[in-house]
Amino acid sequence: MKNKKVQRNTQGELGQEDAERPRKRRKLEIEEHYTEHVDDDNDPSHPPTPQTRPRSPTPPAALPIFPLPTRPDAPSKQTLALQGLDKALIEAELVDPAKLQPFPTAPDDDGGTGLSERTRKRLQELGITELFAVQTAVIPFLLTPDSAKALYLPYDPPRDVCVSAPTGSGKTLAYVLPIVEVLSVRVVTRLRALIVLPTRDLVTQVRETFDVVAKGRGLKIATATGQHSFAHEQAQLLASRSPDLQGGSSKVDVLICTPGRLMDHLSGTPNFSLQHLRFLVIDEADRLLAQSFQDWLAQVLAATRPPSLADHTPTPPSQDRVDIPRADALAPAFLHLLRDVPQLRTDIDQKRESSCQKLLFSATLTRDPAKIAALNLREPKYFVVQGQRAVEKGDGEGMLDFVMEKFSMPATLTEHMFVCSSAEKPLILFHLVHTHDVVNALVFTKSAESTARLVKLFEFFEAALRMERGGAPVVARAYSSDLSPNERKLILEQFKNQDIHILVCSDLISRGIDINHVTHVVSYDAPVDMRKYVHRVGRTARAGRSGDAWTLVEEQEARYFKTMLKSVDRLDKVKRMRVADRDVQGLKTPYEKALALLKDAYARTGD
Repeated sequence: MKNKKVQRNTQGELGQEDAERPRKRRKLEIEEHYTEHVDDDNDPSHPPTPQTRPRSPTPPAALPIFPLPTRPDAPSKQTLALQGLDKALIEAELVDPAKLQPFPTAPDDDGGTGLSERTRKRLQELGITELFAVQTAVIPFLLTPDSAKALYLPYDPPRDVCVSAPTGSGKTLAYVLPIVEVLSVRVVTRLRALIVLPTRDLVTQVRETFDVVAKGRGLKIATATGQHSFAHEQAQLLASRSPDLQGGSSKVDVLICTPGRLMDHLSGTPNFSLQHLRFLVIDEADRLLAQSFQDWLAQVLAATRPPSLADHTPTPPSQDRVDIPRADALAPAFLHLLRDVPQLRTDIDQKRESSCQKLLFSATLTRDPAKIAALNLREPKYFVVQGQRAVEKGDGEGMLDFVMEKFSMPATLTEHMFVCSSAEKPLILFHLVHTHDVVNALVFTKSAESTARLVKLFEFFEAALRMERGGAPVVARAYSSDLSPNERKLILEQFKNQDIHILVCSDLISRGIDINHVTHVVSYDAPVDMRKYVHRVGRTARAGRSGDAWTLVEEQEARYFKTMLKSVDRLDKVKRMRVADRDVQGLKTPYEKALALLKDAYARTGD
């Protein structure tokens, strides 16, 4: 009985343990999996997956055919234009030609220009109350901060400046004002500013500007163009011809000259030294850089740089005299040339460099990397006065216009073009003079011979027209390289006084000459390149004044001339003009008489 009870208890405990023990899951999971598998097979939305045998590896596809060679796209003109250019040229500062800066009225306010009160008063006396665009950019760069006004900067030499601006934009005053401002503090007279120009006429014009601006400042200004004898110029330039003046000798602070005469003095004038130069100005730079006369540029630059000790052979001291070092006779960069002065060298010596600052100005400044490299520019800063559209494009596209020689024109210039035959050109010129009132004009021809022939025809025509209609004739005169300097000077004065109404000239006058009242420029012979066109039309519409440019293009030249204008985006700005036969009907009779007289005149002279 007791055993049964124990057995019963044991079975009860085991049953209780079985109830508490979890059921075997393996069989249940298999059953559930099987059930789900069966359900999927029966479910029409889950079709049975067929059992696939492992496939053999797929053989690789055939290699693609080797691509045929293709020609790459040609680089754009913009990309080619930027190749090899100096980084400073690409990063030039664009200046809006419409920008003007009036002088402040307060005496102690220079308006950020760096000009002294004395200079500003002088400008006001001359009627100059504001600065033009190129002046507002260049003058502050040259005069600020105040340390830039020092005469010598051997340890921190100034950066060189290159300026491309339209003709008549005020480039001359942009360098005259800083030079006068800096040199006015000098005590000892040394040759500190050298201005190189391509023609004698330009030298005379720049000299007049210096004389007017520097009046009362005590600066001594001279010119050297070959108009006077060499001995006369030497007497004007040198204070002493003693052979032992290592620092040179000078009676002048500023010298304005042509490159040929400059080379004569560098090679043949004792004590003519450029070591004290603070400014070297190359005006009309593109034309001067194209001149290789005696390799003038390389020799001038070499004369401004101090020679190294290895290149310098000191003069032995004389037994008959005591050599006293004269440190004030030498520029700081040249002090190592002193005789009998020991040179103490240390590990912290800083090299002394020339203080000469090169300033280049032109309406068509060169982009040629070789010519720019020959200038040996020191950290150059470029200023480009471009049209408003180029400035609005931004620095990138605006600079492309400059690099690709899309020259800027004055905003006040109106351009016209006539396409005609060679025989019609004189008649169209007379039509412009008597119908469109084209006086106070410059008429450009291709040669001095063409100039003389056209002036003669003009005189015969005016005489015949006066006999027919009466009235005062229009006076035309020739201005060419065939004339002497005195004759050219006299004719220019008569033209400025309006005793002469039309000046017929070759391209000699198309560089830099500023005649205020010129309102028309006529290219009787079309220019052969864009640079000549720019310099011709730049004789009018100067300093904000309005002006008209007229070009007479022969029929066989029309395509080339239009292509030239189109390449610099000027074609759409040139008005195409036509002359009807009825417009010149009244001029044909005196014109035919003038042609007959011209033919007889040249027949008598045998030309």
